[in-house]
Amino acid sequence: MPEGDILLQDRCEGGILRLTLNDAARRNALSEAMLAKLGAAIESAGADPSLRVIVLAANGPAYCAGHDLKEMTAGRAAPDGGRAYFASVMERCAGVMQGIAFCPKPVIAEVTGVATAAGCQLVASCDLAIAADTARFSTPGVHIGLFCSTPMVALSRNVAAKHAMEMLLTGDMTSAARAAEIGLINRSVPEDALQDAVMEMARKIASKSSMTLATGKRAFHAQREMSLPDAYAYASNVMVENMLARDAEEGIGAFVEKRAPEWSDA
Repeated sequence: MPEGDILLQDRCEGGILRLTLNDAARRNALSEAMLAKLGAAIESAGADPSLRVIVLAANGPAYCAGHDLKEMTAGRAAPDGGRAYFASVMERCAGVMQGIAFCPKPVIAEVTGVATAAGCQLVASCDLAIAADTARFSTPGVHIGLFCSTPMVALSRNVAAKHAMEMLLTGDMTSAARAAEIGLINRSVPEDALQDAVMEMARKIASKSSMTLATGKRAFHAQREMSLPDAYAYASNVMVENMLARDAEEGIGAFVEKRAPEWSDA
């Protein structure tokens, strides 16, 4: 498969961008090429004012199998045993995951098949996730002597500590129903209804002011790392600045006047 085809991009009506992992032969692994393309696509979409929501889907039986272990194994041939190469790959992967978190556009994972290791990390890094009821999730590094430490970062910020540790320590597969119970995904739906469910959510979110969405997403991630007093002080300031924005004035006015708002995204 030509390298240029491993990530598909489709612009949909309403400012929705569908990014589709399309390297089924490698189970959509986060190879060097995939990380580069996915990172660039997220960065570009974040800066594009015509786009409002990003959907991250995948073709094939696996959503994403995590890092490309064949590439990782080849890296051991370096004189340092692969240390510099492994560090570079982890840095690039962390950059992509943070790029999703810091992207001003909401990112929705549309999950089919299995999402394992860094693939599970990818799902956890997205703002929202809807999965087919046949999807499964795991952080299986312990099976091969490699604790899923970087997937742990996103996983532990989405599910309670004991649920995260159970996945990390056992490496067991987690069903879509269980993933919804513990907060890894929002919900699961029949596979034939998955794309419709995701696009319905994407359209609903895309109908809002992009300024408001970007403000809220940025504040959500920032306040999570603060103490309670600092979080309230920070969020209060965000609310003041938001209230002074044009779209807040328009939205409140439209609500009072019982009409649909006309967003300027400012």
